Amino acid sequence: MGWAQEGVITPGKASMKVRKSNPAFARVVDDPALPRVLIIGDSISISYTAPTRDLLQGNVNLHRIPGNAGHTGMGLAGLPKWLDEKKGTWDLIYFNWGLWDLCYRNPKSKNQGNRDKVNGTLTHTPEVYAANLEKIVKGLKKSGAVLIFATTTPVPEGELGRKVGDDLVYNEAAMEVMSRHGVKISDLHSVMAGKMNQYGKAPGDVHFTEEGAAVLARAVAESIEANLSLRKD
Repeated sequence: MGWAQEGVITPGKASMKVRKSNPAFARVVDDPALPRVLIIGDSISISYTAPTRDLLQGNVNLHRIPGNAGHTGMGLAGLPKWLDEKKGTWDLIYFNWGLWDLCYRNPKSKNQGNRDKVNGTLTHTPEVYAANLEKIVKGLKKSGAVLIFATTTPVPEGELGRKVGDDLVYNEAAMEVMSRHGVKISDLHSVMAGKMNQYGKAPGDVHFTEEGAAVLARAVAESIEANLSLRKD
């Protein structure tokens, strides 16, 4: 599926131009004495990658996938590449899917990303989303890394392709999967609940200002630091 990306890049691998201009995609030179951490997620995660890396500098080698993870279907397709052991192993993987899965899109829509919650088609039902997450978690567990799932951030009023409240429905579905597998939770939804007017980029926009990304980064960094010691060698 190749919907136009909302806000940062097109789905999949980031273009060379984006990789050069966005610090989230900066090349990471590992310090072999430090643990390796991988972030997987959509454009929300792209926005908090660089500030999280700054917060964890000297304590963690923080990487991210080379693009936007999109929806869980794209996650299933991308997992073999992202976890290829030729690229190294991971001590911790911090991941999220959700906002793309719960989005309604219509090829005829002129809205950014073809979003259209009135006449569009839902990307994945909560049931399909949960089933895909089940497969993704099983794949991630093979890495031997500590796993942390970040809850999906709020859908604000006026979002053109997403319905307010669906974030709660999809997070509940995700939490059931994570609970069964013992995956740790980083509750980014709670961090931003009731604060989209303060930290959202614009009315009806799921994305965050630089200040909002910094708030998320602090929560992400705290979660990573708190859970790194759980890795079993």
